Amino acid sequence: MDMQATRSLSVTQQQAWQALNDPEVLKLCIPGCDKVEATAEHEYDIGMALRIGPVSAKFKGHIVLSDIVPPASYRISFEGQGGPAGFGKGSAQVQLTPTAAGCDLAYTVNASVGGKVAQLGQRLIDGAAKSLAEDFFKRFDDEMQRRHGPAPAAVAPAAAATAAPASSSVLLPAVLAGAGGAVVMVVVLGLIWLAR
Repeated sequence: MDMQATRSLSVTQQQAWQALNDPEVLKLCIPGCDKVEATAEHEYDIGMALRIGPVSAKFKGHIVLSDIVPPASYRISFEGQGGPAGFGKGSAQVQLTPTAAGCDLAYTVNASVGGKVAQLGQRLIDGAAKSLAEDFFKRFDDEMQRRHGPAPAAVAPAAAATAAPASSSVLLPAVLAGAGGAVVMVVVLGLIWLAR
């Protein structure tokens, strides 16, 4: 499965980079996440609980960041296991680009999954992934406002208007839902992809 999208954020490139590489921010923002723990430099273990239709499971995942160019980009490789519910692995390329209103987060995810979750209908999986992605971005936006203050009134509507549709922002929260610095995005998209 492949997915790519761009999401406008109302924080600076540096603020987004720091947040996406902060395990506590990721843990707060990824739906169902109960663990984001550094295991080595640029490596993290992630744990989260997901329910997609009739399938619920606790997923455990491992993420490795590489090709790191602070504060602009990195590559996230991931693999995760949800017991009988399924497994997944893949990678995501994440790019942060400064804009007048903050920055754009662009990502491309490639993932493969198996198990019970992979047998669910595509419509059910897409709906769950869309919901998880929107929940992640809402939590992330709220946390950035809490930490850095609200975006100027003129910026917030523009950012919302240029945001990618939820269905195309599903992947990053997935690897990083069934599967950030962009550890957040990749953790959420990675985990969502694992759920697919």
